[in-house]
Amino acid sequence: MDIVWQEVAVVASIAFLGAFVFGITGFGSALFTIPLSAFVVPLPIALALFSVLDMLNALRVGLEDPKSAVRREWTRLVPAILVGTVAGVTLLVNLPRRTLMFALATFIVAMGVSGLVRGAAVRTVSAGWAWIAGFCGGVTSTVFGAGGPPYAIYLSRRNLENAQYRATLGRCAMISIGARLVAFTATGILLQPKVWLMAAAVFPASWLGITVSTKLFKRMSRELLMRIVAVGLLATGASLFVRAWNLAG
Repeated sequence: MDIVWQEVAVVASIAFLGAFVFGITGFGSALFTIPLSAFVVPLPIALALFSVLDMLNALRVGLEDPKSAVRREWTRLVPAILVGTVAGVTLLVNLPRRTLMFALATFIVAMGVSGLVRGAAVRTVSAGWAWIAGFCGGVTSTVFGAGGPPYAIYLSRRNLENAQYRATLGRCAMISIGARLVAFTATGILLQPKVWLMAAAVFPASWLGITVSTKLFKRMSRELLMRIVAVGLLATGASLFVRAWNLAG
C-alpha cells in the first residue's frame, strides 16, 4: 500500500514534538500527536501509529538507563496498572464518561497547580499510594487514553532523583502502552499495512525527538523538572476538560 509523502512529512514533525514531550515528562505526548495527526490521517490510523511509536519511545526511555529504574517502585505499580486496565475495559466504560472525565481533569489540574506552587518541595507520599496510582492509570489509559498523569504524580512525590523518575516512569509506560497495543491488535487496527509503513517512515523523527529531549533532560535540576511535570499536568487536565465539555451529557 502506498503512502503519501506529504502526510509523512507532517506526521513526522508531529512525532518529533510528541517524542520530545515524552522524553522530558514521560507522559503527555498524546495531547499533541493524536489531535494533530488526525487532521492528516484517519483517527484509527493515528491511534495505532502513535501507540507503536509511543511504545518504542517508552522502551528507549525505560531501558536506556536500567540501573536508574527503581525496581520496587515500578513493580508496585504494574499489578495495579493491569487490574485497572481490565476494570476500564470491562466495567468503567459503562459509567458516565463525562462526569468521570471532569473529575479526573479537576484532580490533575489541582496536582499541577500544587507542583507549580511548591516546585521540588512537594510532599512525599507513602508507597501505598502506588496501588491507587497504578489502578487509576490503568483505568484512565483505557477509558480516556491518558494513563501517564497518575504514574507521574505518584513518582514525582517519591523523592526520586531525575534519572530514577524518568527511567521508572518509562517502565510503567511500557506496560501501559503494551496493554493498549494488545487491544489494538485484537480489534485489527494494528493489522493495517499503512500503520506499519507510516511508523517506519516516521520513526527517525520520533527517535530524534527522544535524543534531543534526553540531552536537555540530563541538564535539568529537580526543581525545573518538577515544574515542567506540573505544566504537563495542567495541559493534560485542560485537554480533558475540553474533551469532557464536548461529550454528550
